[in-house]
Amino acid sequence: MKDQGPKPKTQKVEVERDRFLTWAERTPVIRERILKSIHRAGSGHPGSSLSLVEILYALLGEGGVMTHSPESIQGNDRDRLVLSKGHGVPALYAVLVDGGYGIDEDELMSLRKLGSRLQGHPDRARLPILEASTGSLGQGASIALGMAQGYRLDDNPHRIYAIVGDGEIQEGQIWEAALSAPHHKLGHLTLILDFNKGQIDGPVEEVLSLSPLREKWHSFGWHVHEVDGHSYEELVQALEDTHPEKPSFIIAHTIKGKGVDFMEGQIDWHGKAPNDEQLERALKEIRQNHTIGLAP
Repeated sequence: MKDQGPKPKTQKVEVERDRFLTWAERTPVIRERILKSIHRAGSGHPGSSLSLVEILYALLGEGGVMTHSPESIQGNDRDRLVLSKGHGVPALYAVLVDGGYGIDEDELMSLRKLGSRLQGHPDRARLPILEASTGSLGQGASIALGMAQGYRLDDNPHRIYAIVGDGEIQEGQIWEAALSAPHHKLGHLTLILDFNKGQIDGPVEEVLSLSPLREKWHSFGWHVHEVDGHSYEELVQALEDTHPEKPSFIIAHTIKGKGVDFMEGQIDWHGKAPNDEQLERALKEIRQNHTIGLAP
């Protein structure tokens, strides 16, 4: 479901089969990294990280839509990504390993350790390749909005992306940003909702309903897409289908704990680490399922 605007760039997605196949190959590896690092740390947010994998890979993985590289992080000749739902950062670390950003498999195992660059929420002071220190929920959208304002003032053509959680968008600060971005015609801002339907206190719909979600953002003046957040084609088409003056809001329907049957949709896995037996079971399942993220 889309707002009126430019047609999705479906031809580009259909032609680039190598991009599609790389996605299929790498997303299970990323899920393994997430689970191993959280297991080693003994704490973290596996459910919220696993639901993010396809979204982050569509942005930053090989063939992703973002203009970004290790060589560009010191200047403004790049797109920017703010991970507002900062507790999902193990997924971001796991994606960045493949991009040459100076994080390797060994460093992933230092997640949440004292003195590590890889803290449990993004810490830009320790890891400057991150765009913002986040985790105080609601603030990342405002940070991204400010970046978008700056790019507009500089006539910078690059895009600003921010990923928010569904429990997070119950925050009032989110709705201030929702009003402000269309008012300032920030067409180069994209806000992506990881809509996994669960937050630490329970199902989102029971804690504080967001319905009707698409209609609300549309009425505020956003260019709205609603997609399967684990589908390659749908994510890429939504990310590439932008409006010159309207900011984009992508409702990415995801599953908390995606890829591990005993974690999927379970609020209990919002913020706890798997034990040895659970890790072994989860890794075995991921290695046997190589269709996550692929369209039927």
